[in-house]
This record gives sequence, structure tokens and C-alpha cells, in this order.
Amino acid sequence: MRAHEAGALHGDIGHRGPAWLRPPADVNALVPQLWPRQVERGAHGALTVAGLDVRELAAGYGTPAYVLDEDDLRSRARDFRDAFPDVDVYYAGKAFLCRAVVRMIAEEGLHLDVCSGGELATALSAGMPAERIGFHGNNKSVAELTRALDAGVGRIILDSFTEIDRLTALARERGVRPGVLIRVTVGVEAHTHEFIATAHEDQKFGFSLAGGAAAAAAFRVIDEGVLDLRGLHSHIGSQIFDTSGFEVSARRVLALQAQIRDARGVELPELDLGGGFGIAYTTQDDPSPPAELAKRLRKIVDSECAAENLAVPHLSIEPGRAIVGPAVFTLYEVGTVKDVDGLRTYVSVDGGMSDNIRTALYDASYSATLAGRASTAEPLLARVVGKHCESGDIVVKDEFLPADVQPGDLVAVPGTGAYCRSMASNYNHVPRPPVVAVRDGRARLIVRRETEEDLLALDVG
Repeated sequence: MRAHEAGALHGDIGHRGPAWLRPPADVNALVPQLWPRQVERGAHGALTVAGLDVRELAAGYGTPAYVLDEDDLRSRARDFRDAFPDVDVYYAGKAFLCRAVVRMIAEEGLHLDVCSGGELATALSAGMPAERIGFHGNNKSVAELTRALDAGVGRIILDSFTEIDRLTALARERGVRPGVLIRVTVGVEAHTHEFIATAHEDQKFGFSLAGGAAAAAAFRVIDEGVLDLRGLHSHIGSQIFDTSGFEVSARRVLALQAQIRDARGVELPELDLGGGFGIAYTTQDDPSPPAELAKRLRKIVDSECAAENLAVPHLSIEPGRAIVGPAVFTLYEVGTVKDVDGLRTYVSVDGGMSDNIRTALYDASYSATLAGRASTAEPLLARVVGKHCESGDIVVKDEFLPADVQPGDLVAVPGTGAYCRSMASNYNHVPRPPVVAVRDGRARLIVRRETEEDLLALDVG
């Protein structure tokens, strides 16, 4: 058991808070980098977003609800597009995908990365041009690959020798030459949670660089001559703030590119550096703006290409969380407030791990604020928990809320745009929340709330 977990069991973290967490000077204050850019606390004390009062949103759409600031999402998409003007920016749909978001991304000039047949179907149904879609996944089925080929998907990222053979056979049958990239496992351990670090050797994704599988995969594709090998792909993890990992990854991938050139006389024209750019979930997070990321990544690639005597390839990146994560907050209603023998105060809300599994799954940290009103009460260190039948059903591990927080209050948790709705479940048969997009003083439903009828409709026994 990790030390901080042991402390949590004995209540000392709940009583005093972690070392970095101290009572705020103003419990009503908002930390700007944690929230969509149009969120503020109005004169009446309640939060507003895009000119809309969260109390009105709660009354109109219910709680819990994901609230998406459309202008914020579009602005962050443009920030990446403008910072990387000659780079293909692929929005990573796994962070959050629905047809409305596909249209927003397409309208802002981005490409789209999908990793399942369902995500591909969503993209195509929303009108995303197939040539601007990339298809990831470590176990793409014959049906998924067939659909990708028939739709004319722009690129398919190969993840195994089985997939190379599978796609080669399908492409040969159809007389097509799809563009492909080889996903390379570069052995870089990103500074992130074990289960979201994706470039170390002991994991399911990609071809091992150290073991020679990546080179062998590239040689097989080139020698078969059926698939159009455009380049290499590397993704080192998620929620990354330090570009040093990208530097090591680029060095190793470009060394492989040079090896392929020397062995087969082919200089691959593209390189995908992946995504994983971090966002601020708490005041301890300090993400770099896209312009700074672009400057650092360009410097890394230029330097490594010069060292290998390679032409600088056409680059692509795959931000997902960095675009949609900060653009969304989740709005909850407090149901109970329970003080446990002076050790910890539990503030229970009407959602939980069914709408945000990340705290339980990754030990992720979040922030929260009283959203429906301001308060002059002293700050109280609380744990925001859900309504599910699990002791690990925690939304925010430690946060200062006003000591007068009470049933019926609204609480908002920022930074929930990425993976929360995507990973949402029906645990305890709880219907999943809606997604409400707000813009210019108007709200619209882009994903409706599930109902008990929806749940029962699947039960055919």
C-alpha cells in the first residue's frame, strides 16, 4: 500500500489535507486555468458559463450533467491549429466523441483520430471527411478494417503483425492501397500513471523498438508492396507536462527511420508524435500552452533529423484531453453531508464513479467548488463522493468547500471533458448524464440523458 493510501485509511489526509492543500483565502474564488474560459461567479454568487446561470441549467437539464463550453473547445482547437500550422492536428476522439463535437472539430480545421468501429461510425455519420480520419486500435476486427477501407479512411495505424497480414489481404482483395503508419513502442516511461503510460515495453500497444519488431514490421509492409507505408507513430502516455519524453521518443523513432532508409532505400515522409498533453486538474498542474509545445517539439524533431541526415518529415500530433478536457465541467447536486467523528466530512452528490471513473481507476485528482451560491462560511476540507455502492466511489479526494455546504446545493467539478463521458457506465443501473453545450447565452442538448427505459430496452431476458 502506498503511503498516501495508508494515511487516507486512517483519516489524516481528510483531517489535515495533503501537504500542498491549504485553506483558500476566498472559498468562492475560481482558479482560471481549471475552468472553461467563460466561467465566472456572478454578482448573485452562482457560477455562470457563456452567460448562463448554472442554476438555470440544473433546472432545465437536471443533474448530474456535463456542461460543455463550445467556444472554449473551439478556441482550444484553434490554439493547436495555429501553433502547428504545417502539422496535421488529429483530435483524439477517445477523449470524448459525439456528432456535435465531430462537427466542431471539422469546422475548426482539425483531423480526427478514432480507435473503434463505433467511433468511426460516429465520425462518418457527422460528416467528417474520411480522408481526415486516422484509425487506431490494437485489435481492429476484419469488419472494422473493411469499413475503414470502404469509407476511404486517410490512414490506419498498424499495431501487430496479425493486423498487417489482415489489412494486406483485405486491401489486395479490393485493389486499394491504404495509407498506414507503424506504431512503435519506444521504451519511454512517461511520468504518468502506470495504466496510461503507453510506450514502455510491457504493454499491449505497438511494435517493440528494442526487440526489433518495429523494424521487421516496416520491412514486411514495404516488401509486400500492398500497403502505403507513410511513416512511424509513437505515443508515450497521457497527462504529460514534460517534453523530455518526446525528445527521447523522437530520437529513437527517427533512428529507426534512418535504419529503414539504409536497409530499404525508403525515406518515410511522415512522423506522428502522438498526444498526451496534460491539463490542469488542480492548482498543482502547470500545462504548457500549444505554442510552447510546438516550439519545443519542432526543435526536437529538427535536431534529431539533422543528426540522422533525414529530411524533416511531415508531422502530426493527437491532442484530445488538451482540447476537450478543460472545456467541460460536471454539475452535481448535493444529497447528504456527513461528518465522520471529526476525521472527514463526506459530501455526497447525485453522480459518482458512473460519470467519472478516473479517480477510482487512475487515482486522478480533481477540484470542486460550490456552484449555486457564494458563501461567507469558513472553508471545510471535504471529500466529494458519489451515490454508488462502492467505498471507492470518490469524485474529489480532498477539496475545501464552505462549511455550510448542505443538501440541495450545486457543486461543480472542472476538467471533466476528457474520458469522463467516454468511460461512463451504468453501474448500479444509473443512467448516464446528458451533455449540454452552451454558447452565446444559449444551451442545447448534444447528448441526451439516458432513462430507465433505455436501460430496460436492452434487457430482453
